[in-house]
Amino acid sequence: MQTPIFLALAATVVALTGCASTSSTTPDGARKETCKPTSEKEIAALFDRWNNSLQTGDPHKVVENYAERSILLSALSNQPRLTAAEKEEYFRAFLKTKPMGRIDSRFIEIDCNTAVDAGFYTFTFASTGIQAKARYTFTYKWDGMQWLITSQHSSGMPGKD
Repeated sequence: MQTPIFLALAATVVALTGCASTSSTTPDGARKETCKPTSEKEIAALFDRWNNSLQTGDPHKVVENYAERSILLSALSNQPRLTAAEKEEYFRAFLKTKPMGRIDSRFIEIDCNTAVDAGFYTFTFASTGIQAKARYTFTYKWDGMQWLITSQHSSGMPGKD
């Protein structure tokens, strides 16, 4: 009599454990990743999150948007920024201009736990009133808790069609 109850309990525990998992194993033993459901709206909001962190004036808050393994390729610097310290150094100077970004047009591509947001944006620098148009690409990766930037590339407009 206790055996069917034990088996039912064991089956329930196994089923619940499977529900909590973010990856599974295929019949050949390979791990299969579970993709986080997302939308273009959610990915577009990641730029807003980054842009809002610029408004804090705190380079550390900006760098919190980046994955540990990520690269920043800015239109304003010839140096690729790979470490958090290098990114903070860049943003420490950049934030002095009081930048505010606005997306002019974009293209978003979504895959399993990764996304790309690329297009054109305009920055207004409150410290000078100057506006600068540029091309951009942000790549993102879901780390199991949040979307983080894995690469950011900006380049000035060439001035030609």
